[in-house]
Amino acid sequence: MDKNLINEETSPQEVSDVNNPSLQNINNLGTVNIPEQKQNIHILTVIGHIEGHMTSPPQNKATKYEHIIPQLVAVEDNPDIEGMLIVLNTVGGDVEAGLALSELINSLSKPKVSLVLGGSHSIGVPLATAADYSFIAPSATMTIHPIRMNGLVIGVPQTFRYFSKMQDRIVDFIARTSKISRETVLELMNSTDELANDVGSILVGKEAVDNGLINEVGGLDVAMNKLRELIKKKKENNNTQVH
Repeated sequence: MDKNLINEETSPQEVSDVNNPSLQNINNLGTVNIPEQKQNIHILTVIGHIEGHMTSPPQNKATKYEHIIPQLVAVEDNPDIEGMLIVLNTVGGDVEAGLALSELINSLSKPKVSLVLGGSHSIGVPLATAADYSFIAPSATMTIHPIRMNGLVIGVPQTFRYFSKMQDRIVDFIARTSKISRETVLELMNSTDELANDVGSILVGKEAVDNGLINEVGGLDVAMNKLRELIKKKKENNNTQVH
């Protein structure tokens, strides 16, 4: 709301929203800004389509990677933030952007825990495994499938090699940041009996844990408790090193 448009008919709540940077930031990014946050845990939400170098259609609910990157940098730099909870409910999206965010999350020195609610599909899989410890809700799903593309392909052999290298990067990252083997990821990715009109696999809740993709089935309470446990361990380790 433009401050110049505030008049006698504007409600006190609307005026409060205009003057509150945190509420404006929630509207824009779906999260409170780091400097405004009083807690020692930052909540990062990745919802809907992961938007990268190309703008998503206006009807899509999207998480813009250029909004997430500054938050991750701020979490690492802010001494008041001791840990991060990543809440995921995403259909996937831009592969390069999703993998970049996954690498950035994985490289944070602060303890981080991920929680898959609803689903974390496609490039959302490495985003879930990028944390130090991961949870999935019993009803949540994860879809593993080969890289896809839309549009005209000019050089088929060159494009195939590029896609093959990109797929290897994703598979290697997932295997590096979870307990699942590279061979199992490829087997799930190329399964033909799971999806009617496509190649890939859908893992529901405990199936993701049984395959080593996710650490544990659980919800918000256990995820927060685990994060606090990791924060406590990090503090104890730091104190031990100091002495």
